[in-house]
Amino acid sequence: MTFYGLVGFTSATRPGAPRPAFPYTDLSMHRRTFLMSSGALIAATDKVRTGVIGSGGRGQLLTSEFKEIGAEMAAVCDVYEPNLQAGLKKASTGARGYSDYRRLLEDKTIDAVIVSSPDHWHARMAIDAVQAGKDVYIEKPMAHTIPEAFDIVTAVRRSKQIVQVGTQRRSSELFQQAQKLATSGRLGDIRLVTSQWLNRQDSLSSATLQGALDWNAWLGPAPKRELDATRFFNWYYYYDYSGGLLIGQAAHIVDAIQWFMNSKQPLAVTCSGGRANLKGAEVPETASIIMEFPENYMATFTLGYKAMKYHTSQDQIMQFHGSKARMDMGREGYRIYPETSGAVLTPEKEDMRIGSFVPATRDHIRNFLECVKTRQEPTAPVEGGLATAIVLCMTLDSLRSGRRLRWNAQTRRVES
Repeated sequence: MTFYGLVGFTSATRPGAPRPAFPYTDLSMHRRTFLMSSGALIAATDKVRTGVIGSGGRGQLLTSEFKEIGAEMAAVCDVYEPNLQAGLKKASTGARGYSDYRRLLEDKTIDAVIVSSPDHWHARMAIDAVQAGKDVYIEKPMAHTIPEAFDIVTAVRRSKQIVQVGTQRRSSELFQQAQKLATSGRLGDIRLVTSQWLNRQDSLSSATLQGALDWNAWLGPAPKRELDATRFFNWYYYYDYSGGLLIGQAAHIVDAIQWFMNSKQPLAVTCSGGRANLKGAEVPETASIIMEFPENYMATFTLGYKAMKYHTSQDQIMQFHGSKARMDMGREGYRIYPETSGAVLTPEKEDMRIGSFVPATRDHIRNFLECVKTRQEPTAPVEGGLATAIVLCMTLDSLRSGRRLRWNAQTRRVES
């Protein structure tokens, strides 16, 4: 099972324990076949029965959004009792609660699951879900290690299940429009993409446990240690479970850059960071990544979460530096500046839609639910999640080793 602490989850399964098979009854097979072959009818008459694995802050938000858009939120799983109960309040009437995600996957009436657990559980849960015949909406980053990311792709393509990675910019009309402009030749040759995400976080959470927690299940594949409420509520900031704001925010930006530039994997990654200025955190909140790609361009991403506070419409930017024009892409708008000899840059095209980013998540969920019914490929497929996961995992390895790391696509190995 899984859950979010401050974003936590966990599975009540012990690593190495045997995993049950998930045979379908005739009824479940008939329902699945009907779902695959009669998408138009289903779209008009059926709700997709969905469960959430990991019912912390993000899991509860997604539960509410899925329910609002039309899914039946029929199951909630979390190893922390307060999160489980909070998730059930957000879910549909009659939803069942679980403390072990495998028991949820055995429910043959569930069509799809949301994996909103800590990063170190994403791969195992997603693979178990597709092998159980469930479609999956998986939060980013798709995996915590590179081998896990490849394992997810293999499992998804073998099972033919629908899997949507939670990089919602891909379902935003604004980003789709900008992506077409970036690939149209209008900007000229692009050899450099720069990006940054600036804001401020003052401290980690000081929350205390308010109910039962299966700590060993929450740890799962992570190194064993004594119960630590600080780690539980702030797992985002520890290498064993995630990669901090650096990975959480870069997951969105790196995915968008590779989508706009039609990249599949990097050539090399270098990351340098300052010391962690959030007391108790392992991962620094101030760092820069340099990425080299085989498509003959470089990209940078800088995270600065000890900067001044910004409105969310102004806290991030990607700049595509073409030989004919530059495109500045923010969270809620873009501008294209043509080359000029003048002292002032004036955009030749812009589209600013303040307030458009929150609906992007709903568009992403809507796309997923439609694909569950039609069996079409979603806007954020696992191959995109893989491309981003390779960069992000190399980022953490480079940050900790202090070295430029190269990616060998033939051997699927990182080389220094």
